[in-house]
Amino acid sequence: MTHPGRFRFGLFEFDFSTKELRREGILVRLQSQPAQVLACLILHAGHTVSREELRSAVWSAEIFVDFDRGLNFCIGQIRLALDDDSTAPRYIRTLPKRGYQFIAPVEQAEGDAPHGTTPGLSEAPPAKKNRFPSTVAVALIGASIVLLVGIVTAAYWVRLKQTSNGHPIVAVLRFDNQTSDPRMIHLGDGLTDNVVEELTKLSLGRYDVIGNAHILGLPRDQRDLTAIGSSLHAAYVVLGQLQTERTQVRILVHLIRLPGQTHLWVTRLDRATTELDPLSIESEAARKVGEEFSQRIVKDSGGSPLPEIPNP
Repeated sequence: MTHPGRFRFGLFEFDFSTKELRREGILVRLQSQPAQVLACLILHAGHTVSREELRSAVWSAEIFVDFDRGLNFCIGQIRLALDDDSTAPRYIRTLPKRGYQFIAPVEQAEGDAPHGTTPGLSEAPPAKKNRFPSTVAVALIGASIVLLVGIVTAAYWVRLKQTSNGHPIVAVLRFDNQTSDPRMIHLGDGLTDNVVEELTKLSLGRYDVIGNAHILGLPRDQRDLTAIGSSLHAAYVVLGQLQTERTQVRILVHLIRLPGQTHLWVTRLDRATTELDPLSIESEAARKVGEEFSQRIVKDSGGSPLPEIPNP
């Protein structure tokens, strides 16, 4: 069932037909799945939408295993796009163990008038036609043609510039659990989502981040960085690993440039297993990766020298 039309809330407008979000007329970048989740929440504004209802509406059965992580990522991306805060929400409220609720007032944008009619105006009688156009009319037509050609030319060059100077894409792979502890799988997934969120916040429109593509969640023995680069048009990948050594947990995160698979940076974080707080270490590691990786991505993609390696 389709739901055509545009809906307004606050400074934003969402188009159901194109799944585009705009803030005061300016397009806000939102990937496909987060856009579908937002559409579902707006459609049921004021009502609780369960996680299961969102799964049925957005995800297919074959990727059910990745659903929880995927939905958490989508909600995080939507909140970033709307500049919303989960602790004091203006748009999306989390209802623990129940789902989500779109809480902002929503109104449907007015549709276009039918072709050939103008609302509120009666049909005017046809005007008498002159046999020959006046000199003023000819001049106006000529000026309009020149203006139109100028606009088309300018749009072409802007489009060409955007195509040649497109933002580099950074793909964040699912963190590898290289330990024998199954609990580390959840820690790795949390780290993945936090790194995606941190890099997205720090990008400031200078690069794009992809974190929820199916190819990024494949097991290590099925991973192909060349395929990731070509299918996602990624210029960089972020690859994370979880390791244990005696009573220590080690987090290693690599920044790799494609297609040459050149290592640009590696960051490491060690913590004692007895002091391991998943939420704390996820946030700490994501901040460290964001601070160290973001500036290197921007400088490397722009052809500038990378920051010097700090002294040990």
